[in-house]
This record gives sequence, structure tokens and C-alpha cells, in this order.
Amino acid sequence: MPEMIDLFAGFGIIPTAVKIGILIGLVMTAVAYISFAERRIAGFIQERIGPNRVGPLGLLQPLADGLKFIFKEEIIPSLAHKPTFILAPAIAVTTALTTFAVLPFGGPFEAWGKTISPMVADLDIGVLYILAVASLGVYGIVLAGWSSNNKYSLLGGLRSTAQLISYELPMTLALVGVLMAAGSLRLADIVNAQMNSAWYAVAMPLGAFIFIVSAFAETNRLPFDMPEAEAEIVAGYHTEYSSMKFAMFYMAEYMNVTMSSCLITLLFFGGWHLPFVEGMLQGLSQPSRAAAHAAIFAGKTTFFIFFYIWVRWTLPRFRYDQLMRLGWKVLLPLALANIFYVGGAILLGWF
Repeated sequence: MPEMIDLFAGFGIIPTAVKIGILIGLVMTAVAYISFAERRIAGFIQERIGPNRVGPLGLLQPLADGLKFIFKEEIIPSLAHKPTFILAPAIAVTTALTTFAVLPFGGPFEAWGKTISPMVADLDIGVLYILAVASLGVYGIVLAGWSSNNKYSLLGGLRSTAQLISYELPMTLALVGVLMAAGSLRLADIVNAQMNSAWYAVAMPLGAFIFIVSAFAETNRLPFDMPEAEAEIVAGYHTEYSSMKFAMFYMAEYMNVTMSSCLITLLFFGGWHLPFVEGMLQGLSQPSRAAAHAAIFAGKTTFFIFFYIWVRWTLPRFRYDQLMRLGWKVLLPLALANIFYVGGAILLGWF
């Protein structure tokens, strides 16, 4: 047994397991309190109170909601394809959670005689990994609609497929400009490239705008929530779901919102760096500086999560034809124009 522990330590399995446990805890806690924040912010915007009864200021409301979903009766339609029906919400949550594995929360630092990287896996193709895994999430939605044996659910799943494919293209092309300017697929390299120049949101505002709009569509948030349009008779692909399986789709949505906010921060807004602040942190120890970087990153991410909520309770929903027209006829040509702009800027030495 001691030899086995030493073998695991040599391969870094134990530190990686600890990082995975911390990451899952952070993400699940964030998901719970984003749902709480959305209800409170929505109440503020609509001049009502929102949840404030369970715990001080209503802070235990997410715990109460979780317990409610766990103990609610689960109903599976008799004509549903049961294995796929059960698998679909698990796919949605798993793919959403897996994308966080390559997310850096700061730069590497020295502590306890070792170099610690605040991320689970430092991949050279981190951006490509996130795009590949995130694109698998649509299978959870499509299979949920199909396996329910409900035509309304199937229509919701098919609309989701068309929407996600349509907006993956401009979002990926908007990312191409960032990758061209940074010269790397590693998220940490992209952040460090912005440290030595202007944030990419300033250097390429068109690319940042396209990415943010596409991210709203990819996460099924208003004004792009066509797959689960509440104004219709039914809710879309998760109509037949109940209990914890119903909650898992919302958990996946809030995970995707968190991931998108992190990506916007890392790709276009300097990640864990702030102008004029980095020099003030030089006198701190490396762990203290890493904590400050993590706080800066968390602050920026929180702002964009708030922005997601703000937009949801401010803008009306698009019609489906407007949604598709925006993706193919507006954002896609603009994304191509952004690539030409970045290429010209690189030739002129602006990046």
C-alpha cells in the first residue's frame, strides 16, 4: 500500500483528485447560488422581493430547492425510451462540468516547495478541448426530446440542434481572431498575451461582441431560449421530466452560463490581470498573489454572470426566424470580417 501511494503521488493522481474535488465543489456551489441570485435580481428588476424566507436573506433557498427536487415524485412516461430518457440529463450535466477541467483560475505559483497550477489539466489545446466537449451537450437536449416520445419535446430538441449549430459557427470564428493574435490554444497563454497589450475586447471589439451574443444563444438564455420557450403550451425538450432529472437540465444551463462567463473573461477581458494592479501585487508572496489573481478572475466572472441575468429580465425573446437570420446572415459574415481585420492588424504589427 505505501508503494502504491508513492506511485500515485509520482503521477500526480492525488493532487489532481484534490483539484477535481475542489473544482466540483466550487462549480456546484456557484450553480446553486446563481439560481438564487437570478431570482433575487429578477425580483429587484420587477419590483418584487424574491426568495427571502429560508435562512438569513433567503441564502438557504438553494438548499431547500435541492431537497425539494430530490424528494419530489419522479414520473417516466410509459412509452418513453427509458435508458435514453435517464441518460439525457446526465449527458447535459457531465459535458457542462467536464469543460471546467482546463480552465485556469490564475497563473502557476510556488508554495510548500512545489509549483502549483490552479487548474486540473493544463492542455496545449485547451480552447479546442472546451469547444469539442461543449458541443456534445446538444446530445443531451436532443435525446431528451426524442426519448420522451412527446412531439412537443421532440420539436424543442430539434430547434435546439438547429440553434446550437447555427451559433457555434460565428462563436468559433470569433475565437479564431483571438487565437491568431495570441498564437496559442492555451488559455493561460491567451491571458498572458493580453497582459502585455490591450485586452482583446478593446483590440477586437467586433469579435468580443460576436462571441458574447453567440454565447447567449449557446446557453439557451434569453433572448435566445427557443428550445424551452416558456410562452408556449409546453416547456420544450424537458416537458416530460420531473424531480432531480428536471433539475439537472437547469444545473447544466447554469454551469454553461458560468463557463461562458469564465471564457469571456479569459479570452477578451484579461483573465486574472487588471491594469495598474499587477505592479501593486509584486511585493506579495506568491500564494497571496495567486489568491489576488483568483479574486480578480472571480470578480470579472461574477460581473458577466450578472450580465447574463440582467439581459434575461430586460430583453424580449426573438422569433425563431429572427434568431436563425441573425446567426447566419449577420453574425457569420461579421465573424469572417473580424478574421480579416485581425489578419491585417497582425501584418501591421498591432498585435
